[in-house]
Amino acid sequence: MREHPGRQPVPVNLAMHVGQGALLGVLRSVMAHAGLRGPWSSGKFAVVRVTSDQILENATGVGAPPQTWPRRELVVDLLHKTVYAFATGAVADALAARSGPGPGQRHAAVRTGRQVDVGPVPRDRARRR
Repeated sequence: MREHPGRQPVPVNLAMHVGQGALLGVLRSVMAHAGLRGPWSSGKFAVVRVTSDQILENATGVGAPPQTWPRRELVVDLLHKTVYAFATGAVADALAARSGPGPGQRHAAVRTGRQVDVGPVPRDRARRR
């Protein structure tokens, strides 16, 4: 879209952010259903959200790398995306919890820690939990 000095295309900017947030929300839902839940997963998702935004903005030429931004603008952007990531994570985790533990959680329940000798939990055993 052609830039006009002093004017920002607010509706297009808003549509891009809402659309991108909705699409990435689906990814957070997939994470929660797989068993990646809680604050750690929301923190990881915040990184994905910021990275996705930066890829799109820089690839299209409408943004600049964050390290070149004024510090106040950078803090506000990161704060907004972090709030989005944790709010989306809380909703996704709550909805996924209604289906019970995810495959990753069932696997972790077999024995704590990363174990090479623990394979996927059989489906019939997973249903009984």
